[in-house]
Amino acid sequence: MSHSGVRATVITVSDRASSGVSEDRSGPLAVALLEGAGFTCAAATVVPDGAASVEGALRAAIVDGARLVVTTGGTGIGPRDLTPEGTAPVLTRQLPGLVEEIRRLATLETPGGMLSRGLAGVVDGPSGSGALVVNVSGSTAAVRSAVPVVLAVAPHAIAQLDGGDHA
Repeated sequence: MSHSGVRATVITVSDRASSGVSEDRSGPLAVALLEGAGFTCAAATVVPDGAASVEGALRAAIVDGARLVVTTGGTGIGPRDLTPEGTAPVLTRQLPGLVEEIRRLATLETPGGMLSRGLAGVVDGPSGSGALVVNVSGSTAAVRSAVPVVLAVAPHAIAQLDGGDHA
């Protein structure tokens, strides 16, 4: 499956970036990596931490036609790190193997990688409108490590959502 014309969306989850206190670096990096792989991707959307803001941004991205949604940030154990809690209600089915591999690679880089609680899964829709959703930690190192894992399976996952064979 060609990525050309397939819409991807990046959502950065950060109180500091959404309030202008700090610059979002992970979102633009994720966008660049997705575009480099041939996906069509607008600038990252930045939302504050919290389950409701994440859920709303995910639902909006999917309604807008995103077939791949990558979130950055909010996957840790801090009090406002609620990206998984906002993601879970949106997912039709979880894909634990995907985030297990992302965590495994992150842990090779830093023991703190084990503390990521990110989720991955699919959102079913009418044929040709389902989406793959993956939570990634918010550092640029995490994005550099995780997005290639996502890209390795995204074409197959999207094809499966479209009813493709398991080949």
